[in-house]
Amino acid sequence: MTDLVSDFDFDLPVALIADHPARPRDSARMLEVPPQGAFCDRHVRDLPGCLRAGDILVANDTAVIPAQLAAMRGAARIGITLDRILPDGTWHALARNSRRLKPGDILTFAPSAVTAEVVVCEDAGGVVMRFDVEGEAFDQFLHDTGHLALPPYIARPDGPTEEDRKDYSTIFAQHRGAVAAPTAGLHFTPALLSGLEAAGVLRQTLTLHVGAGTFLPMRSEQISEHRMHAERGTITAHAAHRINAARAAGGRVIAVGTTSLRLLESATDEDGVVHPFHGETAIFIRPGYRFRAVDMLLTNFHLPRSTLFMLVSAFAGQARMRAAYEHAMAAGYRFYSYGDACLLHRNDGGAA
Repeated sequence: MTDLVSDFDFDLPVALIADHPARPRDSARMLEVPPQGAFCDRHVRDLPGCLRAGDILVANDTAVIPAQLAAMRGAARIGITLDRILPDGTWHALARNSRRLKPGDILTFAPSAVTAEVVVCEDAGGVVMRFDVEGEAFDQFLHDTGHLALPPYIARPDGPTEEDRKDYSTIFAQHRGAVAAPTAGLHFTPALLSGLEAAGVLRQTLTLHVGAGTFLPMRSEQISEHRMHAERGTITAHAAHRINAARAAGGRVIAVGTTSLRLLESATDEDGVVHPFHGETAIFIRPGYRFRAVDMLLTNFHLPRSTLFMLVSAFAGQARMRAAYEHAMAAGYRFYSYGDACLLHRNDGGAA
């Protein structure tokens, strides 16, 4: 099994990076990748015909917060990207110019009167901060002061637009706390959900608040040296029961996005039983991982040398995914957060 990040590299033409979503959202293209045989060029609106009655579609219902903040410590400007709230009410964040910070420093966020105290400074730019407001007052502070933390490959020289606020949110969004959108969910429309219901496909949501670590590149050439950032997630007892019942009745579990898949796999035991979950997960899925919870995965196309391309390579086979991405690039599929989708079948044959 390879331990080299470079084995997950590929050259993507810049012209294939989407900077706006398809309209309507379910008109995005969808590449179906079965375990063997030819790839199937479809559209997301075709998804009901690719599934069976009794299958259960599991989506992430996290909602994106405006997590990008401009802070000042005295005369020093500090860029802050909120990552996740911690059990004691403090926030873990990533800070640019973090070398200028030390515990006890007070950050201001003009024009707001809100301040935050730096509690902990970590390596690699991580900080823990305590804001002087919480609850509804904190939500209002973010609404008034924060900006969407769009991925760096979505060019917005003047910052995210009002259109981005709508585009970068899924139809499932319910529980605020994510820094980045679970982008596979961006493809769903009311019409598509109606089509899935008519086809007898069940639906269930869980919550994984996507953290700021999703934007960070892998810094080591050795995969085994990489450490995932923790993210907070919840699977209720009701959700776990419905997923287990669907599988027991012969249905397949289809994860909408890698975030749903990662939380499901974190909550599932060796016998394939999904348990209620509430806490943090830092699961790192790479080739060699044995999947226990998920049978199919709807996901976008991911960056080269990324943990997410490693995840889909583990799920559908490394050689298979490399061939699928080559097919997608040749066919002009649109890549990354606002791009097209692929529907992956689990390939227990490994690298094939």
